Amino acid sequence: MTEEQAERMLAGMNEVIRAGEEMRKLRTEMIKVFVGFGWTQDKIARLTDMSQPAVSKQVTKYKTGDPLPPLELSLDQYDAPWLEGRLWGLAEEISETLDGAARCTRTIDALARGRKRFTPRDVDELRRLVEEDLRLHRGQLTARHQAAYDQIGRALDVPAKAAATAAATGTASASVRRALAHRIQRDRLRGDS
Repeated sequence: MTEEQAERMLAGMNEVIRAGEEMRKLRTEMIKVFVGFGWTQDKIARLTDMSQPAVSKQVTKYKTGDPLPPLELSLDQYDAPWLEGRLWGLAEEISETLDGAARCTRTIDALARGRKRFTPRDVDELRRLVEEDLRLHRGQLTARHQAAYDQIGRALDVPAKAAATAAATGTASASVRRALAHRIQRDRLRGDS
């Protein structure tokens, strides 16, 4: 085996490990959100597929601080992580609708696996690809896809509005807000909200 082969192999492993660590951290942060919703430890353990003692340890840790204000779960929020999560959810829905043939498929796969991050450059790339998919596949995508993108795109283009709402939404981390917006956007596009 050459050094270059070993480097490529280990780089792939490191991506998986890093993505796993980030997902564990996100799950831990989501427990804090679930506690804020008033959910029981049993319910949280079942949903997170964790043992009840592990959840209990996390819940105890979060209950020692001040209670968090409840998190707003409306699509009408304008901070960058929320909008990025909505864009990510929209892109996944487009990819699934087009059976993986969407231009944005590779980018959302890279985001999901931790090979790409939500940097301004990667978000701009995802926006460009979603716009291209919406243009190229108008007949296969619904008006809901276009309307969601129009709303997300306008909000991303107006950073002053995002900055004004960011202070009001500062209770959850960017990754938690991104994950929540991602899920809510997908559910809304499917009509499951």
